[in-house]
Amino acid sequence: MYEWIKALHVIAIISWMAGMLYLPRLFVYHCEAEIGSKQSETFKVMERRLLRAIINPAMIVSWLAGLYLAWSGQFFSAAWLHGKLLLVILLSGVHGFFARCVKDFGADQNQRTNKFYRIFNEVPTVLMIGIVILVVVKPF
Repeated sequence: MYEWIKALHVIAIISWMAGMLYLPRLFVYHCEAEIGSKQSETFKVMERRLLRAIINPAMIVSWLAGLYLAWSGQFFSAAWLHGKLLLVILLSGVHGFFARCVKDFGADQNQRTNKFYRIFNEVPTVLMIGIVILVVVKPF
C-alpha cells in the first residue's frame, strides 16, 4: 500500500505545483485586462476553476498522502523531513495568498501590479526546488 500512496502523493504534488506555477501567470495577464471586460471576466472564471478544481484538491491530497508516508515510514524524527515540512507549510501559505488574490480579482479589487505577480511567480519554484532537494538528497 505504501508504494500506491507514494504514487498518489507524487501525482498530487505534480498537480499542485502545475497550478501554483500557472495561477500567478494568469494574474499577470489579468492585471492587464480592463475591469469589467470580457477578458477580465474570462480570467476570473479560469482562476476560480483552477483554484477550486485542481489546486485545492491537489494540496489536500498532497498533505494527507505525505503525512501518511511520513508516519508509516517513521520519518518524523528525520531532520530532512522537518525542513521539508517547513517549506511545505510556506508553500501552503503561498497557496492561501493566491486564494486571496483570486478572491480580490473576482471582486475587481486587485491592488498589485503585473510586475509583482511576475516576481512572486518564482516563489513556488524556489520552494519546490528546496523540497525536492530535501527529499531526494536528504542533506541532513
